[in-house]
Amino acid sequence: MPTLSIIIPVFNEFGTLEQVLDSVENCGLQDYQLIVVDDCSTDGTRDLIKDKLASRIDVVVFHDSNKGKGGAIRTGFEAAKGDYVVIQDADLEYDPKELPKLLAAILAGEADVIYGTRFPKGEAFDVTPTWHRAVNRALTHYSNFFTGLRITDMETCYKMFPTPLIQSIELEELRFGIEPEMTAKIADLGVSFLDVPITYNRRTYEEGKKIGAMDGLRALYVITKYGLRSIFLP
Repeated sequence: MPTLSIIIPVFNEFGTLEQVLDSVENCGLQDYQLIVVDDCSTDGTRDLIKDKLASRIDVVVFHDSNKGKGGAIRTGFEAAKGDYVVIQDADLEYDPKELPKLLAAILAGEADVIYGTRFPKGEAFDVTPTWHRAVNRALTHYSNFFTGLRITDMETCYKMFPTPLIQSIELEELRFGIEPEMTAKIADLGVSFLDVPITYNRRTYEEGKKIGAMDGLRALYVITKYGLRSIFLP
C-alpha cells in the first residue's frame, strides 16, 4: 500500500499539467499513488492525459460533466488507497517539493492533520496582493471562530489527512466551498491540526486562476452553515 495518495483535480490545465507531474516525480517521494481527476476539460487536457500522460498516473478519472473542484476532490478521495492523502493543484502555484516536509510532520506524529500555510504566524508573506491576504485572513479567522482551531491558512490547497479519516466524512460542496467544509467537518472529529510553512507562486487570472469573488461569498456561507450545524446539531 502506498504511504501517500496525491490527488490532482484538473480543469483546463493543458499548459501546466505535465510540468506538475514532472515536479511530483522529482519531489523526493518514493511511495505514493498519483490520482488525476479531469473535470471535463475542454482545452485539450483530456487528450494530453490519454495520449501522453496516462502511463505516468496510477488512477485517471474523467468526469463526463464539470462538477467543480470540490466534485473532483471528492472523486479523488474515493480512489485513494494510501495511508494518507493530499491535494495537489494542477497549476504551478504549489510546489510538490513541499510534500515530503508535510508527510514527515504527519508521520512524526506532530498532528493528525497537516495544512501547508502560505501565511505563517508572525511572517508577512508577500506572495499575494494585500486584498487577497486580507480576504484569506478574514475567512480563516471566521472559520477558526467556529472550529476552535488556530490555523493560519484555511483556504490552502495543501491539506494532508489520514485517508480513513477523510473518507469517513460525507462531503457535499462541489466548488471551492469544499475547503471550509473539509476543515469544519474534520475539526468536529476532535483531531489535531498543524500549520507547516510552504512556498507559493501565485497565478494571475490572465494565467487561468479560477477562484473568484462569488467563491469567497460561498466560503462565508459554508463556514456559517457547518459552524452553526456543529453548534446546534452536535
